[in-house]
Order: sequence, then structure tokens, then C-alpha cells
Amino acid sequence: MIKQILGRLPKKTGKAGDGRDAATANGNEPSNSYSVARSVEPGGNKRAGNGEHLPPAGSASSLAMNGAVVYHSNEPLPAFKDVPVSEKQNLFVRKATLCCAVYDFADPTKNLKEKEMKRQTLMELVDYVTSANGKFSEVIMLEISKMVAINLFRSSNPTPRENKAIEGVDMEEEEPLMDPAWSHLQIVYEVFLRFVASQETDAKLAKRYIDHSFILKLLDLFDSEDPRERDYLKTILHRIYGKFMVHRPFIRKAINNIFYRFIFETEKHNGIAELLEILGSIINGFALPLKEEHKLFLLRALIPLHKPKCVAMYHQQLSYCITQFVEKDCKLADTVIRGLLKYWPITNSSKEVMFLGELEEVLEATQLAEFQRCMVPLFHQIASSMNSSHFQVAERALFLWNNDHIENLIKQNYKVILPIIFPALERNARGHWNQAVRSLTLNVRKIFTDHDSAFFGECMQKFDDDELKQEESSSKREALWKRLEEMGGESNPSGIPNGKSSQ
Repeated sequence: MIKQILGRLPKKTGKAGDGRDAATANGNEPSNSYSVARSVEPGGNKRAGNGEHLPPAGSASSLAMNGAVVYHSNEPLPAFKDVPVSEKQNLFVRKATLCCAVYDFADPTKNLKEKEMKRQTLMELVDYVTSANGKFSEVIMLEISKMVAINLFRSSNPTPRENKAIEGVDMEEEEPLMDPAWSHLQIVYEVFLRFVASQETDAKLAKRYIDHSFILKLLDLFDSEDPRERDYLKTILHRIYGKFMVHRPFIRKAINNIFYRFIFETEKHNGIAELLEILGSIINGFALPLKEEHKLFLLRALIPLHKPKCVAMYHQQLSYCITQFVEKDCKLADTVIRGLLKYWPITNSSKEVMFLGELEEVLEATQLAEFQRCMVPLFHQIASSMNSSHFQVAERALFLWNNDHIENLIKQNYKVILPIIFPALERNARGHWNQAVRSLTLNVRKIFTDHDSAFFGECMQKFDDDELKQEESSSKREALWKRLEEMGGESNPSGIPNGKSSQ
């Protein structure tokens, strides 16, 4: 009886690592997605495969899957070409586990052997993913996503230059901060890029591992100081957007949130240009008619992106996105132009030159009906820019007449536009300090005189009358002030202000 009772009790197991290896050898994969990367230290303490406490390459306990050959821990892993096809998945798991070790690159003298072994192993993973001729299994997808997450999703170090964008410093003149670990990070990005782009990657299976949480962490990396990393991220995110259709609304919403935080809270982010470059391609693929969601994105995110002082860092990409919207739906031109006028710079001349350049691109895609809706406030602003004492601003405003499409729109509405800009034209022609601005002004005046000399003469007469009235008003005002001063002097001959006695 006692023997029967004792026989029902569970038998005492050996070391934890033995039980886990045995389970793996029997073909039962652990349910935890990071369990493959776990190891056992000499003291028996378990360390999770989070990339911080993994032992050096080659010291992890051997794994065997589905009766696979068990390699000794002190031997280097064989190349993929040296093992049969049935062993390649097992070998990939071991190599990916080795690449989950993260080393300190701040000290270039530490772990030289391990770093080089990891680099070589990463190169082998690149070749494996590139040359795959069959659909990737879930095990491969799990290992790639886990290895990528451990290596890339790291905490960013605070940068001492974080406020320079707000202070108006030209960031293009600054040397970018390069990540010392790039020799490994670049290959990890290459593995992931080729995995996402591969025809052997089944999106329906891979979306379990490249999920919303994964994408959010990937987007966080766009704030990296290293331009090489941002370039890889741009390409990868664009591939993910193209391959995983189920994630597209989420990606757009997540990018929107980054923009909102940048515009209304921090005005500090390194990857706005790269995100806008991705969006430019996405907007180009929008179907017509445009969804209300996309129009709101233009109104609430893209147009307000003109507000930050550091707009020069991403203006080229922003202008492309804005122009894409107008080319998709010409009725949006009025909304875009009024948005530009709302955020028009007052004291920043270089920013005003950029706005004028973007305005020309938008007007190039604008039709007559939309142009007529916004032309009055638009040409009040253009007239102000034409009179700018900064010659580049004045030149850029006058260059608008060099565009045939814009000139045609102006000619069709010259009876509204010419009276608005005529004072600016005359003041430039008579007294602007820059010879080039005066020459351009005379060219614009000639366009109007050739088109309708009679109406131009009417505008000239009205301008002269207004100038005469202004001179008369100024003379009366000066005479009145002089009279008041004389009256004040007569009532107080001592020169002491009224109400105060001399001591």
C-alpha cells in the first residue's frame, strides 16, 4: 500500500536546465516567446533573454529539436551550408539566440572575440533570410522578431543638443551623433529588412509577432540621433506598411500622435523628415475620393507642422505631402493656402522664403475656382512680402510671376489683384534698396501694363491720390502736434511740467 502511494507522487527532477532541454528535445516548444533565449548560469540562476544578462557566445547550454544533433557548447556553430535541411531551423534558432547577447560598445576593448562572433553570425542570418526558398516557419518569425526587439528596442541616451532646434540653430551644420554599436545594429536592421521584404514571409502569420506593440517601439526609434538608423527605419516601416494591410490605419494614427506631440508639446524630434517621406509615398497611393480621415490628417497634422521654428529640417518633405493632397483633390487648395497664411512667419526671413516656395508649388496645382476663394488674403500677404527689406523675400515673391500657370490665374483676376499689390509695386520701383528687386518689380509692372494699360493707369491715379491724401493727413497731424507744443510752452514759460513745483 505504501509503495503504491509513493509511486503516485511526482518524481524529483534534476537541474532546471536539464528539464527544459529535455522538453525541447521532445519537440515541445516553450510557450513564452523569449524562453528560447534563456540560459542557466554556472550557479544555477536563470537569466531571461532580455539582452542584458546573456552569457558570452558559445557558453549557452546546447539545444536539440526534434531529434537534432546536439552541438557542444565550446564548439563554434557550423555554417548553414554544412548541415542538412532538416537541421537548418534548429541551427537558425541557436544562431539567433547567440545574437541576442548585447555588448557594451562604449569601451571598444571589451568582449572583442564575442563581438566579432556575433557580427559574423548576424551576417550568416542575413544570407539565410535572403536565400530562403520556402515559407518561413513560425519558429523563424519568432526568433527574428525576438532578436530584433532585444537588439534595437533599447533606451535612448539623453542628448546635450536637444534644445538647439528650438533655439533656431541650423542642425545641418552640426555633426550627427553616431551610435558606436552601429557595426552590429546595421546588420540587425538588414536581417529585419530582408525578412519583411521577403516573398517567403507570410503576413498573416508574421502579424502575430510584428504587432501593434512592436510597431510602436519601432516608431519610437525614429527619434534616434543617428541618421543611418533613421534611414533604415524609414525603409523598414514603409515595407511593413505595404505588406501588412491590417496595420495601415494603426500606423497612420501612431504617426499622427508623434506629430501632435511634436507640434503642441515638445518641438523636439529627430525623425519628422523621415516620417513625412514615408507619408508622401502613402498619400500618393490614396484612392479617390479622399476619405474624411485623410482630409482631417491634412488639416490637423500636416498644416500645423508649419508652426515649429525648426520647420527647415523637414520642410522639403512636408511641402511634398501638402502638394500631393492638392494634386489629389484640387478643392483642398483653398484650405491649404489659408493654412499657410495662418502660420505665415513674421520675423523669420529664411522661413518666409520657404513658405513662398511652397506656395508656388501649391498654386501650380490650384484651379481657378479655388484660387478665387482665397486670392484676396493671399495677395495681401504677397504684397507685404514684395515690400520686404530682405531682398531674398522680395525676390521670391516677385518670382511667382515667372510661373506661367500662376501668371494666367492672376491675369484672369487682375482687376481684383492689381489694386491690392499696386502700392507694393510702386514703392519697390521708386525706392527699394536692391537693384534686382527693382528690376523684377518693373517686369511685373510691364506684365500688367501690357495686359490692360487703361486699368493700370486707373490704379496709378488712385495710388497718387491716396499718397496725396496721406501726405496732407501727415502734414495736418504734424501741424497739430507743433501747435500743441507751442501752446504747452506758452502756458508754462518756466519749462517745468504742470503740477510740479521747483525746489
